[in-house]
Amino acid sequence: MRPQAARPAPSSAPEPKVLPTMSTAALPALTQLAEGGNHESLNPYLTGGSALFILLLLLFLTTRFNRDR
Repeated sequence: MRPQAARPAPSSAPEPKVLPTMSTAALPALTQLAEGGNHESLNPYLTGGSALFILLLLLFLTTRFNRDR
């Protein structure tokens, strides 16, 4: 029989978690976003319609140029 190598004992204390830090310049912007401060020039229908159009265009191009068929 071969002797087994000694395994290190598991540590009983977990490692302390380090919280991420945030710059003080980002705090006002995050506060405004959390309170629902949408920009006045952004139209949600135009933004959503543009995103839908771009995704449909990418889907069309992907299916047209797929050479695996």
